[in-house]
Amino acid sequence: MKIVIPGGSGQVGTLLARAFTKEGHEVVVLSRTPTQAAWRVVPWDACSLGDWIEELERADAVINLAGRSVNCRYGSENRRSILESRLNSTRVLGKAISLTKVPPRVWLQSSTATIYSHRYDQPNDEMTGIIAGSERGAPDTWRFSIEVAKAWEQILDEAVTPHTRKVALRSAMTMSPDKGGIFDVLLNLVRFGLGGHSGDGLQYVSWIHDEDFIRAIHLLINDESFVGPVNLAAPNPLPNIDFMRALRKAWGQPIGLPATEWMLEIGAAMLRTETELILKSRRVIPGKLTRKGFTFNFPHWPEAARDLCQRWRHQQ
Repeated sequence: MKIVIPGGSGQVGTLLARAFTKEGHEVVVLSRTPTQAAWRVVPWDACSLGDWIEELERADAVINLAGRSVNCRYGSENRRSILESRLNSTRVLGKAISLTKVPPRVWLQSSTATIYSHRYDQPNDEMTGIIAGSERGAPDTWRFSIEVAKAWEQILDEAVTPHTRKVALRSAMTMSPDKGGIFDVLLNLVRFGLGGHSGDGLQYVSWIHDEDFIRAIHLLINDESFVGPVNLAAPNPLPNIDFMRALRKAWGQPIGLPATEWMLEIGAAMLRTETELILKSRRVIPGKLTRKGFTFNFPHWPEAARDLCQRWRHQQ
């Protein structure tokens, strides 16, 4: 297969590019800052048409991951950059696909599980999940994230690509042992005795093991019945307090200092990020995947955490 990954220079893009290349597929990453890699990296500016359009011809799949990282403070300039980087790259990609002579078979567009409501009662799947935005008392930063997610998917919906199937990837946190990824960050907290629960610890954590993430992407590429939003998350989200306890046990760390909300606010300000990434309850399940019979190799966090800890150690 030929796989084109716009914005594929980050953790998730590298994860996919590495896996597809290892399997013998042709991989092309579109990047604003091209660097040497084991696959082809082609420059694009993520907002205007250019020679990169040629890479889309006869592609089996386009996986668009472009967008500024949300791991920052939500000041006015960062908000503008987060929103525009997602909408502009999605819009121009749709235009480019419409101009190809032999268009890609499928367009997998990055979205986010954050689009769902902050809730503790019932899990959110694609059919019955509550789209967020109307929660009473939700912080302004949370509402901003929802507005971005909705606008992002709207641009995908509006793209006129009659010969290219479109799928919105409502992804939970992808857990891999790679340096700088979310698992690496959480594990470092555990290693230094800081891996206790956050806030009251009752907020749900949705996640997906990198092996299952890659396998799910394969299914979405090959199964033409998948259209529209698809949740990429393990089927068993769990409260933060249980999530961190399982990670401490997997690493063999008996101590984990908890962090109250006010402590998290101070820490987030110092690290130039937002507490939404920690405190919002993301109780998301993969309804479409499970109805199609997709079997997760790592459906439960304790087993996934043990595997990831072992692989993290081997990479050091």
